[in-house]
This record gives sequence, C-alpha cells and structure tokens, in this order.
Amino acid sequence: MSMLMIGSLFGVATLLFMFSGMPISFALGSVAVLFMAVFMPASALDTVTQNVYEEMASITLLSIPLFILKGAAIGKSRAGQDLYQAMHVWMGRIPGGLGIANVFACALFAAMAGSSPATCSAIGSAGIPEMRKRGYSPGFAAGIIAAGGTLGILLPPSITMILYAVAAEQSLGRLFLAGIFPGVLLVVLFAGYAVVRYRKEHALALDAYERGGTASAMLDSETFTHRQKFEMLPRVLPFVLLLTGVMVALYGGFATPSETAGLGAVLALALVAIIYKVWRPKDVAPILQATLKESTMLMFIIGMSLLFSYVMSYLHISQATAEWIVGMQLSRWVLLAAVLVMVIVLGFFLPPVSIILMTAPIILPPLKAAGFDLIWFGILMTIVMETGLIHPPVGLNIFVIKNIAPDIELSDIIWGVLPFVILMLLAVVLICVFPGIATALPDLVMGPAK
Repeated sequence: MSMLMIGSLFGVATLLFMFSGMPISFALGSVAVLFMAVFMPASALDTVTQNVYEEMASITLLSIPLFILKGAAIGKSRAGQDLYQAMHVWMGRIPGGLGIANVFACALFAAMAGSSPATCSAIGSAGIPEMRKRGYSPGFAAGIIAAGGTLGILLPPSITMILYAVAAEQSLGRLFLAGIFPGVLLVVLFAGYAVVRYRKEHALALDAYERGGTASAMLDSETFTHRQKFEMLPRVLPFVLLLTGVMVALYGGFATPSETAGLGAVLALALVAIIYKVWRPKDVAPILQATLKESTMLMFIIGMSLLFSYVMSYLHISQATAEWIVGMQLSRWVLLAAVLVMVIVLGFFLPPVSIILMTAPIILPPLKAAGFDLIWFGILMTIVMETGLIHPPVGLNIFVIKNIAPDIELSDIIWGVLPFVILMLLAVVLICVFPGIATALPDLVMGPAK
C-alpha cells in the first residue's frame, strides 16, 4: 500500500474516531493501536505500554501535575475572589475599570495557575456577577472573562508551553520568557477594548435614560477612599510574593522548571493554609481531588497523543507529509500562514494539548527549514490556539462561562468573545511584524539562541 493511501486512511480514521463522541484520549489511542495492529509488526502491540512510558518519561512533563496543584490550591479557595476584589477597588475610577480589573485579575491568576479553564472559573465566578450588577451587558461581561482566561496558556508557567517545549525540543526557560511580552500585549489590547466597549455601552445607557427610560446601574458612580484601597493591598501581596518566588527560582537559575513547579505548589498550599485556613483534611480534599482529576485526564491525553505521534513517525506519515509541504516550495510567509490557518481549523475541534502533540512532527521540520525560530513560532502557535478556547464549535472557555453563568445565552457569550478573537489575531500580526516582542526578553536574559 502506498504512503499516500496509508496517510489518507490514518487521517480518515482519526476524524471518524474524533467525531464518534468518545473522549479524545481514547480516540487517539484507538487509532494508534488499530494501525499498529494492521501495519506494524505483531510484536509492536506487546510494546504499547513500554512506548507510552518511554515517551512520557520526561522530567519536563513532571511539572504539569504540580502546576495543576498550584492552580487548584488557589482556585478552590477564596484566593481568586480576593484578588479580583482588590483589583476592582484600585481600578474603580477608570472608565471600564471593572472590566480592566477582570482582565488584570485573569492575567495574574493565569500566571499562577497556568490553566485557562481554572482562570475562567476562579475569576468569572466573582467577576461576571459584579459586572452585570453594575450594568455591563451579559455578552461583554462573559467575553472579558472568557478571553482573559486564555492568558493562562501564554503567560508562564503554561502547561501548553511545557508540552510545546517537549515536542519541539526547545528550551522551556526561553519559551516561558518569550511569552511574557506577548502576554502583556494581549492584556493591553483586552484592557483597551474594555474601555472602548464600556464607553459605548455607557453612552447608550445614558441616551436611554435621557429619553425617559430607567437608569442603568452603569450610570451609578462608585468611589473608594485611599484607606479602602490600601486595606485591599494585603489581599494582593501574597500573590505577588508567590509569583515573584516562582519567577526568581526559575529564571535565577536556582531551580529547574519541574523543581519550580514543586516550589510553586508548596508555596500555594502554604498560602491558602496560612491566610485562608485551608489545612483541615476536608478543606484540602477538594484541592487534591481537582488536581488528581485534571492531571489524570491531561496526562492520559498526553500519553495517547505521544503514542499517536509515535505510530505516525514509524509509518513515515509525518515525515512524508513534512517532505510534501517542503516540496510545495511555498514562500516562508505563505508557509507560516498556511500552518497557522491549519491550527485555527484544528482549534474548532481539538484542545491545545492534542493540537501540539499531533501536529508538531509534521509542521516543525518545514518551519525550521524555512528559517523560522521555533521559540518565536511557539508563541504564535500558542496565541492562535488560544482563539480555539473561545471560538465555536468547541470553545472550552465558552462552556466554562456557560457553566458558571447559566442565565447568559450561549449566543451572547459567542458574540461577546468574537472581538477578542480579532484582537488575538491582531497580536499575531504585530508579533510577525515586530518579532522582538517575543524574542527580545529571552535574548536579553539568556543570551542569543545558538
């Protein structure tokens, strides 16, 4: 059988299993085992567990459950709500300050949790009711939280970046550093849109009131004294200390990423135990249960994705596809655009974890041959995959928002997030035009890449 036929069968089988409704990990594992049984030596099936173990025996992957534990410790306590309330008090006088506060709270929480759904849930559970109570439209409020949650896979430490570093065989430290400025860029773009959208909604509310309608809560002014503001600072300080401790340990060379993940988890547990009195077994149990559940699900997806990639490589599907792409002799920028469009399309159906592990063997060799920096491309790919978290039909963050705010119509949530998708694509264009946004900080801290 020709390579084209095998590759086509592999792709069709993958789509059929994906759309069958079974969990992604089972779908990928089933396709891998099926093609091992048909196209590989009989002894290959005897080594499935060994292959999965060898692929996952990476010290870098060890950091994933530890980062999840850190995020769960914060997300399952009052820490997320306290962080949000402090931001709200300090941003209250700025037009759209409540929306900006939610963006900043999402960014800070994401930098500690490393998980987009966890960020959406922790900040959205407090932020969405508060914004709606103050007159923000349901779609606007939902869009801010859903988009702010996507920062969880861009700002370090990011679970998605850990997987990309493993798949691309790149420095995790450089990748983490490369994500900081693009993350700040997205925070600025989201905050700027929040101000513009707030002014528009405020003007509409004022016009409706002047025409004899009811006064929207958005027209109410709320001020906080300096005393109230400074009383809120202690609620933010522990988060700053936690984030600073993790960053200093990682970039100061005192700990590896995996050791840093362990340090962050211990510090987060100590934080919620000391400040929020979360130390009794019944209080700690939800944190451990959430960590175990999410870690098991994620690691199972990773294991089956790695087995899937191993079969692709053994059958030379990934190599042949990469050679075919190179043989098309596309210009480097057309090649990049085609790859990013493919990632966007895959984002309609798959989470970032699966996209990275399934496509890396195919897309990275041609991009490297075209002269693209794989660290720089990793940032672009991460931002593009972020859009997959908030655009239909899957849009994981959309369904997280629907879960915590069931009274908001799904259509309102979708329309509310679309402007943020456009802003993310604008960020991709800016990073292509000004690559230093992603490469300057790693080169400054760690020296130029060799």
